[in-house]
Amino acid sequence: MTLWAIVPVKPLHAGKSRLAKILSDEQRLSLNKRLLLHTLQTLGETREINHVLVISHDPAVLSIARQHCAYPVQETGRYHLNHALMQATAFATENGCHRILVIPADIPLFTSIEVNQLISKSIDPPVVVISPDRRREGTNALLISPPRLIQYTFGYHSFRKHCENARRAGARLEILELPNIAVDIDLPEDFDLVYHQLQTLPDS
Repeated sequence: MTLWAIVPVKPLHAGKSRLAKILSDEQRLSLNKRLLLHTLQTLGETREINHVLVISHDPAVLSIARQHCAYPVQETGRYHLNHALMQATAFATENGCHRILVIPADIPLFTSIEVNQLISKSIDPPVVVISPDRRREGTNALLISPPRLIQYTFGYHSFRKHCENARRAGARLEILELPNIAVDIDLPEDFDLVYHQLQTLPDS
């Protein structure tokens, strides 16, 4: 079954605004670019993923996507994560997608090994596989088979909401607590937690 990975990305200059107290605009832009590069390289190393799609308003982000053999999709309308994911899902399904993996571009430690663990749980659909953040509040990876099985409800307490959506849809729900996928960067304390590992992220 064809698997597409979808990576939604804010404009590089706008991402990680909650780190503005500890990082300059230039530092945040550099961090956002390096996180995106890490995401694309890791997904590209995951053999079970057939296609990677990046959706963004930012031409620079879409250019990076092209350079890494990902499908660049220009986001339409005002930025809204769930709307962007619906747009990306429509593109993927129109091009033969059977399974969708949504993974944000701000998870600095995740590996293809963990992605493969998620994928291994996606057999025998309908199924929803969720890997939460370390606070068990957000959704750091979401695999849906078939696509459009549930609504995207990223945002406040998205982990709980996605679990509820899966149950309402009658899907098998798999929850995987994966230590590296659980670590994202939203707040200064998150940045401090992974500061040393961030130094190893790619910059080109």
